[in-house]
Amino acid sequence: MTNPNHLLTNKRAGLAGLIVLLALMPVAAHFQVLLPTSDLVGEGDAREIGLRAIFTHPMENGPVMQMGQPKQFGVLVGGTRTDLLDTLEEKKVDGKATYATTYKIGRPGDHLFFIEPAPYWEPAEAKMIVHYTKVVVDSHGMGDAWDAMVGFPVEIEPLVRPYGLWTGNVFRGIVRRDGEPVPFAEIEVEYLNEAHEVEAPADAYVTQVIKTDASGTFSYAMPRAGWWGFAALVDGDEKMLNPDGELADVELGGLMWVRAADMD
Repeated sequence: MTNPNHLLTNKRAGLAGLIVLLALMPVAAHFQVLLPTSDLVGEGDAREIGLRAIFTHPMENGPVMQMGQPKQFGVLVGGTRTDLLDTLEEKKVDGKATYATTYKIGRPGDHLFFIEPAPYWEPAEAKMIVHYTKVVVDSHGMGDAWDAMVGFPVEIEPLVRPYGLWTGNVFRGIVRRDGEPVPFAEIEVEYLNEAHEVEAPADAYVTQVIKTDASGTFSYAMPRAGWWGFAALVDGDEKMLNPDGELADVELGGLMWVRAADMD
């Protein structure tokens, strides 16, 4: 007859092994995606562009994670900030809430779109995640404000114009926290692999990891055409309540999306 104590011991050992295995597994990088249908609007182009906000793992093209109602969404043009939060419409993707809208370009100049999403609880990391995200759309080649800052708690200041870039160009920026450069900040970089064209040969290739230097500056050469996300990550100063009402650590991210194009 099987000893029930042995069964209990085996179950506990199996559970402990599973916990250890999960702890050793790499945690996929989370990215708040904010993408326009085009980052360049020229003469003869449609003036209405679409924008979508999705919380996901870009290189792995999923899974899509549930977004709460964003705290902020808007556009900065010529030094004027316009609140667009009421224009967002919830769109279900794989059963999860994402958001989308359309925007009519009304004037030449750089349009800096930005979003502050609702905090997201990640139980695997036992932390709340808030990724302040932005992307620039240029209208009629003005190039007048591509380095404008939203004023987020954590934000990337681009040192390279974040549009009109060729594949292989180097994107450079400064990570700022409350306006001050952040030395040796960690930045995760991922390619938006929506068409499943890229197969990572190993987990280490999914998320590229770089750091700022002592002056808070970083650089990265984009090896493939398409959208690239740069996520500068820092720890929040204050804890936040998780869905269970318990205080949890907070990850703050300053994200920027940049597109590269092939010369041919």
